[in-house]
Amino acid sequence: MRKSTFVLLSSLTIMGSALGGCAGGQEASKPADQTQGQTQPQSNSSQPAEASKPVVEQVLRFNLHSEPPTGDPGIAEDTTSAAVAKALFDGLTRIGPEGKPVEAVAEKIDVSSDLKTYTFILRESKWSNGELVTAHDFEYAWKRALDPKTASNYAYQLYYIKGAEKANKGEGKLEDVGVKALDDKTLQVELENPTPFFLELTAFQTYFPVNKKVVEANPNWAAEANTHLGNGPFKMEEWEHKNKLVLIKNEHYWDLDNVKLDKINFSMVEDENTELSMFENGEIDWAGSPLSSLPTDAMPALKESGTLQVKPVGATYWYKFNTEKPPFNHVKIRKAFAYAINRQSLIDNVLQANQQPAMSAVPPTMALNPDGYFKDNDLETAKKLMSEGMTELGLTTLPPITLSYNTSESHKKIAEAIQDQWRKNLGVEVKLENQEWKVYLETMHEGNYQVGRLGWSGDFNDPINFLELFKEKNGGNNDTRWENPKFKELLNQSATEGDPEKRKAILREAEQIMMDEMPIMPIYFYTHTWVKNEKVKGVFQDGLGAIDWKWTYIE
Repeated sequence: MRKSTFVLLSSLTIMGSALGGCAGGQEASKPADQTQGQTQPQSNSSQPAEASKPVVEQVLRFNLHSEPPTGDPGIAEDTTSAAVAKALFDGLTRIGPEGKPVEAVAEKIDVSSDLKTYTFILRESKWSNGELVTAHDFEYAWKRALDPKTASNYAYQLYYIKGAEKANKGEGKLEDVGVKALDDKTLQVELENPTPFFLELTAFQTYFPVNKKVVEANPNWAAEANTHLGNGPFKMEEWEHKNKLVLIKNEHYWDLDNVKLDKINFSMVEDENTELSMFENGEIDWAGSPLSSLPTDAMPALKESGTLQVKPVGATYWYKFNTEKPPFNHVKIRKAFAYAINRQSLIDNVLQANQQPAMSAVPPTMALNPDGYFKDNDLETAKKLMSEGMTELGLTTLPPITLSYNTSESHKKIAEAIQDQWRKNLGVEVKLENQEWKVYLETMHEGNYQVGRLGWSGDFNDPINFLELFKEKNGGNNDTRWENPKFKELLNQSATEGDPEKRKAILREAEQIMMDEMPIMPIYFYTHTWVKNEKVKGVFQDGLGAIDWKWTYIE
């Protein structure tokens, strides 16, 4: 996006000393400069100059590749639900148009000298029904997400708060968690350790408020338009499941003057070719990433026409191994499968969107080891490991393997290409199995798979976000059932290390352990590719791939 379009003014009060922190960085979303202290939110009141006098109908038409599994930010775990939640809710902070956290519901933020206590002073803001949003709503929402009864797969994202992990694991009390509403407009948060990216986290969906009265009155409050309640730039007008979703401007939103769109109409078409045809026929204004994909066969023509837009993002496409199911309970078999694919060939001949082969879990924007931990297309090592692993398992032949993926033409073509490579390189028969997105997520979480496609788009710009997924065997987004004591120890150690280079070395050692044991098979680092109506302006995509329509307008 054009950074010069926006002017942001800082209004954060910072009280504290410098702290070492994150490794890495990226153009669109950077961690704090730790020589200067914490990331500083800035005022979010500016708007694009071109948007001052909209003269056309302010309706955006967008396609969702699949229906959002939920409209509840406390349990949202996928990119589609997260994008919709960002439109319907506002956190204490929001990632602003320059890729940095800016004040949202919080009008002022004070940080203690030890960088462990945050005091958020809330502005006057309202729910979409006109009721006031209070600090109590945030306290309730965060403790609700941590409550084991809620079963939020993203509860671990709150573990930076004092007592949060113990409460979520049933080893402590929710009332002892370090978040407390001192009054309606003051929220105090105590952290376990200084956390340089905490103000990025408070812009994340698990940290959004929810309305206690609405949630407790109706367990299905977030599943229908007529019961949904948010506090964001838009509110839900209609949700015709698996067909369409309609959001309209929230007239009670605190920053209403900067919301130019009157409506967002979402269709829900799974087929990428159909979606591209809809765009070409003028039925939608956007096709492709980040909430869908373009047909791989269309890439050459779109590149040649000059309409294809490409953006590298902090995200990794990988396959997960179920480490509790044979034969992937054996590390040598997992590594053989990972080494036996040609990632560059896959990118050149199937994906065709300038992706980068992944030989690590952490993407280049925050890389711990830019050279990776193994070689692409290392057939000699793959065959040796395969032979050794089968001997140790007492096998002369490997039974057919099932590779699972969620319904998508792109995922199907990637799976078919890898299926062919595994057959040729390892002599393994691979069956393909696909499911609709919501069902597929449940299947993965339940462990009913052998090898399954998923990926990870960073929630904040720090490598810990890609590693902590696999810290706990039963962690909400692990699915591999893999756990390693030394790996856990290193992640815990990194949380208390203030020197950025030492912290990076600790995390690199942790990633080395994970790549040595290969519970996941990294395939490529994402690029987002899309085409759009040239009249659509101000759609913000941060460096991690998240999308925000708050500042969007039709020229």
